[in-house]
Amino acid sequence: MFLGKLAKIALLGFVGATLIKARRRRHGRETLHGKVVLITGGSRGLGLALAKELAQRGALLALCARDVENLQTAKQALTALGAEVFIHPTDVTDRKQVEVLMHKVHAHYGRIDLLVNNAGAMLVGPQEVMDSDDYKKLMETNCWSSLYCTEAVLPHFKAAANGHIVNIASIGGKIAVPHMLPYSVSKFALVGLSQGLAAELAPAGIQVSTVIPSLMRTGSPMHITVKGNHKLEYAWFKIADSLPILSQSAARAASEIVDGIESRKTEIVLTLTAKIAVALQALCPNVLANTLNLANRLLPRSRNTNEKKGYESESLLSRSALAASTDKAAQQYNQI
Repeated sequence: MFLGKLAKIALLGFVGATLIKARRRRHGRETLHGKVVLITGGSRGLGLALAKELAQRGALLALCARDVENLQTAKQALTALGAEVFIHPTDVTDRKQVEVLMHKVHAHYGRIDLLVNNAGAMLVGPQEVMDSDDYKKLMETNCWSSLYCTEAVLPHFKAAANGHIVNIASIGGKIAVPHMLPYSVSKFALVGLSQGLAAELAPAGIQVSTVIPSLMRTGSPMHITVKGNHKLEYAWFKIADSLPILSQSAARAASEIVDGIESRKTEIVLTLTAKIAVALQALCPNVLANTLNLANRLLPRSRNTNEKKGYESESLLSRSALAASTDKAAQQYNQI
């Protein structure tokens, strides 16, 4: 019975892949040279890595983030690479600010060709220290903000009968990772939103891509929010983020994402680890569940509901050589 089910899944996968390849042959690769690309959360981390990669491919950049100083630093770095960059401080969880942002970008460039919904937040800690406000905050930043930006850009895309929306989700949007439950809930919602939009906007000539990264060495751990045993929670996350076997360099991730955009992929899954995890979830959910149960037992326990940022939770362990690559990435991608 299992082999029969596996054969059916393989057949459906083959048919789907064949149809997708045929569609790509008809439409060809999407060149990003001269295209106007708006990146939310573009001042640091993956957003900045994507901006650098897009700049190398000749895109015109528009970046938004909440912190003006970080935006200016990012602009200087990108301008030094020869990029044309427009920046505007925006809290993308505020619908009115998003509408102003779209107006400003249109006023500057005259159009938007590609929207990258990259802005996000992360909260680490055991389930028992999370409350409903934690879920709401993560939903606002990781899901609603993407919806607000999408709704604001869609009238322009529909008028042009063209446009591309890229939603940066997470492996945490495919698999509920222990001690990251509010984050996973928000990313599951974003994956569902993105997949639904891809189907419904295709007739209007609008492409939607869902990106499923695993851990990336962007230096972002220092800005995550931590609850529970702050030092131990932060240490396990920062070390996992640093290990090459579990994480991917930000530059490589950005290159693969942009390659996927140019190939007009509907879903872009990064790293072999993420691909295996997604396959296990589909084919052997009980095996994956048992693995996650074991991982959960190894994680620190605490009922401390106080919040701290990652940089406030450093310890000898998180400052050790095991986490050195994350500290290096933080310098490279404007996290400090």
